[in-house]
Amino acid sequence: MAGVFDFSAATLAGEVCDLKQFDGQVLLIVNTASACGFTPQYKDLEELYRTMKPRGFSVLGFPCNQFGSQEPGSSADIQQFCETKYDVTFPMFAKIDVNGDNAHPLYKYLKSAKSGLLGSSIKWNFTKFLIDRQGNVVARHAPTTNPKTLTKEIEALL
Repeated sequence: MAGVFDFSAATLAGEVCDLKQFDGQVLLIVNTASACGFTPQYKDLEELYRTMKPRGFSVLGFPCNQFGSQEPGSSADIQQFCETKYDVTFPMFAKIDVNGDNAHPLYKYLKSAKSGLLGSSIKWNFTKFLIDRQGNVVARHAPTTNPKTLTKEIEALL
């Protein structure tokens, strides 16, 4: 069966990133947006990333414009917003769809591995998937879940 590390995705810079490079790390994969009520979670996601990165943890951000058109900008706009407003240094990827026929294959996998409140659909921006070091989806958290509340859950996988 496939795991998270079997996928690839384009970065904001347009380069293909093989997620195999994160093999052996604990990941928090999040669909993000720059104009969402949950956008301030970037701050806590970055704090988790900086604190736990030395122990083998990474946050992967996947901008998405499917919810209230809250991520209308280009890759350059998203990059600039994340850097200037929240000093984001964790890997950010090109804008993708997370639901529907054009959903990115990674998100099709994530949703099939852990369904949520709306079944396999993503409810809104900032839905979070926690991935173990082997690439398995171990938890799914709602957009309302503050990233900092996941600290113990992440540390248990580190």
